[in-house]
Amino acid sequence: MQSRTHTCGELRIADAGKTVTLAGWLENMRIVAGTLAFAVLRDFYGTTQIVIENEEMMAAFRDITKESTIQVNGVVRERSSKNPKQDTGDIEVVPQSVTVLGRCRYNELPFEINHSREADEAVRLKYRYLDLRNPEVKKNIILRTKVVAALRKAMMDHDFLEITTPILTASSPEGARDYLVPSRKHPGKFYALPQAPQQFKQLLMTAGFDRYFQIAPCFRDEDARGDRSPGEFYQLDMEMAFASQEDVFAILEDVLPPIFSEYGTYNRASSAPFTRIPYLEAMEKYGTDKPDLRIDLTVKDVTDTLKDCGFGPFSSSENSGVVIKAVVVSGFEGSRKLIDKTLADVEVQAGSKPYWFRIDENGELVGGISKFVLPVKDAVVTSLGLKNGDFVALGSGKKTQAQKTAGVLVKTLGATVPGHMDKEQYSFCWIVDFPMYEIGEESGELEFCHNPFSMPSGGLDTLLKAERGEIDPLTIMADQYDLVVNGIELSSGAVRNHDPEIMVKAFELVNLGEEDVKKKFPAMYNAFCYGAPPHAGIAPGIDRMVMLLAGEESIREIIPFPMNKNAQDVMMGAPGEVTQKQLDELHIACTADEEEKTELS
Repeated sequence: MQSRTHTCGELRIADAGKTVTLAGWLENMRIVAGTLAFAVLRDFYGTTQIVIENEEMMAAFRDITKESTIQVNGVVRERSSKNPKQDTGDIEVVPQSVTVLGRCRYNELPFEINHSREADEAVRLKYRYLDLRNPEVKKNIILRTKVVAALRKAMMDHDFLEITTPILTASSPEGARDYLVPSRKHPGKFYALPQAPQQFKQLLMTAGFDRYFQIAPCFRDEDARGDRSPGEFYQLDMEMAFASQEDVFAILEDVLPPIFSEYGTYNRASSAPFTRIPYLEAMEKYGTDKPDLRIDLTVKDVTDTLKDCGFGPFSSSENSGVVIKAVVVSGFEGSRKLIDKTLADVEVQAGSKPYWFRIDENGELVGGISKFVLPVKDAVVTSLGLKNGDFVALGSGKKTQAQKTAGVLVKTLGATVPGHMDKEQYSFCWIVDFPMYEIGEESGELEFCHNPFSMPSGGLDTLLKAERGEIDPLTIMADQYDLVVNGIELSSGAVRNHDPEIMVKAFELVNLGEEDVKKKFPAMYNAFCYGAPPHAGIAPGIDRMVMLLAGEESIREIIPFPMNKNAQDVMMGAPGEVTQKQLDELHIACTADEEEKTELS
């Protein structure tokens, strides 16, 4: 039996006079008089007004709880009081019969469906199936579906082959914690859920597939943040054989702008070629490797000018290796209270106190640390190109800390002070030329800076020069790149190190030998020994992409069933306990209770 002849978003004035059957959720019912009431029926497609005008229908509807699913059979007529904000606002349905298909057995809902976004997030996640009934919430999931379909079509139009890779695989050191899955057939051994299909897609290149892509699920046991969901996330994973960095750039610069323009909150997106910024330049100019190019503020180094001005935190004698960075902002008319609040927010984000001064309309230095800057006023004005009315914010400390503080100042002041941010656009850039190595903060030893499988710029010759002491390993760049949009890293990628000899030499510089490479990455090492093509790839994050397109601040708003910040699915009760039988089959002893007892004692 057909449940409906039309959807709740379909009927128009041309349908007046038709007998129709609708089905959906009873959103609300407003009783006007004894036998007159208006009900709203909602389904996936929209809403339709139902007008009740007789005692029989009033009795039938009065007993139906809100959010029950019902079927209404009735006649369409033109509304006397039209609603231009509603797609079906020109008509209403006069019911002849109503059938309850699924009764809501609760008189009180956890939240009002159409106002669910105002509810506590924990409650929203527990009742996510109710939250998703809210059209404002649902539209993000619909957007996600459309974006994924558009990405898939674009990749296939560029001759990429969609190939799925294993979910159960081996644990490998890729930078985050693995989710482990115990093996029943192999006691004491574990599978790992893939942090990314990185090794598999490189093996596909070695196997002779030319262009691969996948809407890939990835699993990392890491903490949540605004643009990262704990546990599971998805990425547009791609790899190209016989390809260079330029080939990867050309594909994404062709694929992404049309999708951002069509589906984004803003209808402007960067066109090819995207701006390219070397990593070291980005850190110096913007204080971050994720610059938001919608902001016109930049960072300038004033260490030589201010390090001996007499201000303690800037003093080179009191703070060895101190670096001072400045951000000049025009048009900041804020009060002292606003300045203090803004800089306090910066301090929380940067972990270091910023400082400030202003040059007033008379050309005098005022406010903040102006009295310390005054003795070197001419040099500061010249080096920063200051004009009357300019506001100057400063960060100091070790180089990385000064850069970080300056980067947060650029982001915060750019968004706060009118005229410095062209917000309504998607501004892309490539960050290129990442250092191959760095000195580890904890170890104090040479370590890989990012992806150990990136090809070092200059190849084997560069590594041999570093081994011989002819060049500093810290000056070696990697053929690695990040794609950044509006200050958010959308993806990392690289030209891969496909040569076993170069790979081993790269690891030897961090005191790991050929046996270490073979042990940690046996499949990839062995495959490369059979002749691997040069290849390169990247993997833009789907979740972050849709978050940007939807204009959302939290990534959980665009995931159908997200975990909370503690990596819990409060709706399904995961992670949860399992039976002793299940543990025995997997040869696992759970020590959590014993550890708890030990802590209590």
